[in-house]
Amino acid sequence: MRIIGPDYLVFGVDDLEGSRTYLQDFGLKPVQLDATGWLYEALDGTGVVIRHRDDPKLPPALQTKNMLRQQVFGVEDAATIDAIEAEMSRDRRVTRLADGAIEFQDVLGFELRFQVTRRRTLNMPAEKINAPGAPAQRAPNELGVTDDVPALPRSLSHVVLFVPDIDKMVEFYTRRLGFVITDILTGAGPFLRPAANDDHHTHFFIRTPAYMQGCEHLAFHMGGPTELMVAGDRFTRKGYQSFWGPGRHKFGSNWFWYFNSPLGVHFEYDADMDKHDDAWVAREAPNGPEASQVFLLQWREKWAPGGGPEGGAKG
Repeated sequence: MRIIGPDYLVFGVDDLEGSRTYLQDFGLKPVQLDATGWLYEALDGTGVVIRHRDDPKLPPALQTKNMLRQQVFGVEDAATIDAIEAEMSRDRRVTRLADGAIEFQDVLGFELRFQVTRRRTLNMPAEKINAPGAPAQRAPNELGVTDDVPALPRSLSHVVLFVPDIDKMVEFYTRRLGFVITDILTGAGPFLRPAANDDHHTHFFIRTPAYMQGCEHLAFHMGGPTELMVAGDRFTRKGYQSFWGPGRHKFGSNWFWYFNSPLGVHFEYDADMDKHDDAWVAREAPNGPEASQVFLLQWREKWAPGGGPEGGAKG
């Protein structure tokens, strides 16, 4: 099935105004959907939809009260929607909407929507580097970084779910929706990608008790490691709390920087993720610090030598 990946994630939040401010500060563009709902979009139109948790327009909440209400998947064409509808109608209720999208619950009760993707095609250069032994990627006098680099999220990359039954979820997403396992962290769970997406993963399932079921984090692709670091630095300076990073993951190779959020999940900037095709053989490693990252850094205030141990005036 030609599923591309998440177009939107829908949340019902406690603090609507605080969430709106957070998402805009994160670098997402606000688009008002109606009187009570907003889409905060990346440059390709993918993003996050928020409403107050009591908004009747929201899908039902999980029993755990996690703020994630729905995952909206983009697919290549209407034929894929028809194929998913036929497969899911075998054992569950599927609702066909006026715009041609379909909605249903997965095997653990997560609300899903599938639509012909709304994402816009991006035509933007990747981050350029110069390195000895390779042709220069930047022309003479072309600067690698400036103070006003935009550093905006380009696309919704992936979502990580806490799930109480890994086996059921893997069976459902691989056998019935055509996802492929790319790697496995033993003791946590698998990374997966859908058939029409060659990113290392659009989903990662983490085994947890039932009372924790929900979304753990979501991530947005940046244009490269420098954009990630610039965006994370700016976000930190606005007063937001870093949760993990910056660093670089081992599985997927993507750079990462996670932040706490008022949406009850972590938000991640990521960059430079591996690409895979069907020839890839999934790896497996025990979950832990060594498998989770190649290196991990820590943000600090800007400093320069000559001003004392922390850059202050000499005594």
